Amino acid sequence: MQQTTVMLDHPGWIATSDGHARAVRTASGVFAIMCRESGDGGHSVDVGPVGGAVATAPVLDVMDPADLVGTDPVADGLRAAGRVSRLRNPDLWDAIATSIVRQVIRAGQARKLYREFSRVHGEHIDTPAGEVLLFPTPAVVLSLPDDEFARLGLAFKRRPLRAAAEAYTEFGSKWAELTAADLAAEIQTVPRIGPWTAGATVADVTNDYALYPFADLAVRTWAKRLAPGRSWPDDESQFARVWQELAGDQLSERTLLTLAWGVRHATGVAL
Repeated sequence: MQQTTVMLDHPGWIATSDGHARAVRTASGVFAIMCRESGDGGHSVDVGPVGGAVATAPVLDVMDPADLVGTDPVADGLRAAGRVSRLRNPDLWDAIATSIVRQVIRAGQARKLYREFSRVHGEHIDTPAGEVLLFPTPAVVLSLPDDEFARLGLAFKRRPLRAAAEAYTEFGSKWAELTAADLAAEIQTVPRIGPWTAGATVADVTNDYALYPFADLAVRTWAKRLAPGRSWPDDESQFARVWQELAGDQLSERTLLTLAWGVRHATGVAL
């Protein structure tokens, strides 16, 4: 049986004794997601409501690299890695805030900041796999004094997080009804949110990675690792052109699978 792994890029995933766990907010409540290795080389995913959540469970999409077109080294490497599943983030506020925290800094540092901010000011959720965390709500973010952001290492993120919290409080329900492309454009009307943050946010919510900033450092890094014998442009715009030509109509699939491959190789985790 072909292996299927879970993409663990979101900083909300917490390592447990036998896998990883995470909590997410939905329109009507909180769900807990637990991922464990299974005996067939794949994984099992359990999604359950916490407390009174009765809405439809969050969506877990599965991408199969066997469907990729082409025989280039990138596609070959992704096929060898097997299928990838990724949870759509049902909490638009969390997706925006996560993308803001990830701006400019490395993924490892972003995870630390996200988790510490959530530990101190977010909601602690008990699951069968242990305690997991939810990022602070917009109201909490807006209530915190300047020095608290500085104390938690988020001084540089204070203004964009506050601006996003204010905008989400006013427009969040409207944004939830927009198409992916319109949402990406609308989010960029918030001060200090640009194309990278908007694209990363929408990709997190929809799993449409054609909207992700696919020429960013992470994609360039893992493309080079997958195909070291190919000459890859260092310039973002030139890389974007090459990547789009290589991907064709499968830009979303190629980008998501490449990032998932990179997450596994960077962290050593293959659920």
